Amino acid sequence: MVYAPPQIDGDLKNQLDLLRRLRTQLGGEVSRPSRWMGALRREVRASSIQSSTSIEGYSVEPEEAIALTSGAKQADPDDDSRMAVSCYARAMDHVGAMADDPSFRWLDRVILDLHFDACYFQPDKGPGRWRTGEIAVTGAKGRIDYHGPPADDVPGLMGEVVDWLAAGDAGTDAVVKAAIAHLNVTSVHPFRDGNGRISRIIQSLVLAREGMVSPEFSSIEEYLRDHTADYYAALREVQGGSYQPDRDTTEWVSFCVGAHIVQARQRLTQIEEAAMRWEHLESLVGERGWPDRLTIALEQSLIGGSDRAKYSEEADVSPATASADFRRLLDAGLVQQTGKGRSTRYRASSRLREAIH
Repeated sequence: MVYAPPQIDGDLKNQLDLLRRLRTQLGGEVSRPSRWMGALRREVRASSIQSSTSIEGYSVEPEEAIALTSGAKQADPDDDSRMAVSCYARAMDHVGAMADDPSFRWLDRVILDLHFDACYFQPDKGPGRWRTGEIAVTGAKGRIDYHGPPADDVPGLMGEVVDWLAAGDAGTDAVVKAAIAHLNVTSVHPFRDGNGRISRIIQSLVLAREGMVSPEFSSIEEYLRDHTADYYAALREVQGGSYQPDRDTTEWVSFCVGAHIVQARQRLTQIEEAAMRWEHLESLVGERGWPDRLTIALEQSLIGGSDRAKYSEEADVSPATASADFRRLLDAGLVQQTGKGRSTRYRASSRLREAIH
């Protein structure tokens, strides 16, 4: 037996109605063609991944998270925090590949493979394999907050979770289905480590498969990071200290829907701010009589930094032209250069940041 969606009525129904309106608005904004949306997607994706890994104690700076998740920087194999972010990004790339795959099927191998992706850097934790021992979640002051089901039950329970996901339910809202998937995976606690990460990744996959806005714009990882105590409290409330799938899931689903509402509003604000930033950059470039493409270089320098290859690809210019453009921006004091040779990166200067605020 696995956890089931709650009855949708009262406050929860009102929450979902509000969220649907926000999702419709967000979907319209995300689908609108714009030159700056690519940079915003990279920024939001990196923030979501950084937030999810930070919940489990891994820490990297925002700018480095963008470089790691976009492939601009390779993680040091000896640095667990950077490897956690890099491996999580790989798992989310896998989610993206499965999102609209017409041959996709829910199988236990999907969950195992995503766990392998996310926890590849932890070979001692059995990435991609169900746990074989007992497990418990430790809370404040060393207290045991939750006892997972026996290890012998894990394959069967995860089979039930997969069967539930595969069966589908046209009457269940995508956000509700994703929240219950998250709850089921984290409650079975099927792995030695990384159960929180894989639960959030599976939630994203459900949303993506259900046709929601692209994963980076529909995730709630930033909210969960900023409200981690509430997140864990909501789980404890529904779980009751052990695997009890007959318990009411209303409070958990309500928590997740509330998180989606806050996150959707934040994304709409970010889109508005990104549009305004692009307009400022276009004006700055236009006032100097520079080619329009330099707006791209300035945007990249503001969000995670840029390099010649990254700019050449997005602006569709030769490496020589890219070098000349960055030299122009350096001479104007709008970017700063770090590193040499292939490690050269260009980041926005304080002068540029002041100019757009």
